[in-house]
Amino acid sequence: MASPSADIQVFNQTESDIPIAAEKYSSVASTLFESEGCAFNFVEVVYVDENEIVRINKEYLERDYVTDIITFRYDESPDNQAIEGTMFCCAPRIRQQAAEFNESPKEEFLRIYIHGLLHLAGYEDKTDKQKQQMTAKENEYLGKS
Repeated sequence: MASPSADIQVFNQTESDIPIAAEKYSSVASTLFESEGCAFNFVEVVYVDENEIVRINKEYLERDYVTDIITFRYDESPDNQAIEGTMFCCAPRIRQQAAEFNESPKEEFLRIYIHGLLHLAGYEDKTDKQKQQMTAKENEYLGKS
């Protein structure tokens, strides 16, 4: 089965350099398509600062803190064949996490992007078991990237 070409648009609203090459976004989405059988029709990846991620977190999730990513899915595709959504990624927080976890910024930015795609594909991380499953999936896709 051939991978459809996902329309992935990246916006950087921060002063931070984003260490992921433009073509990497589509290739990672294609890898998830091949392994998970989900097709990403349209995905926005928006890099924001701490103030903006807190504003989004408060407004939509009633949470008052900095987080690395907030993902919104818009489509109602029951078979995951036309996924559409937006990921708000906090670039400064991702850089901070890279340092905390002794990872390269590129690796951590890629992990967070994969994490967002997994959320769009229906994975949750509310329980410890779900978090373990998502981390395993992130590691799997990082190994394929």
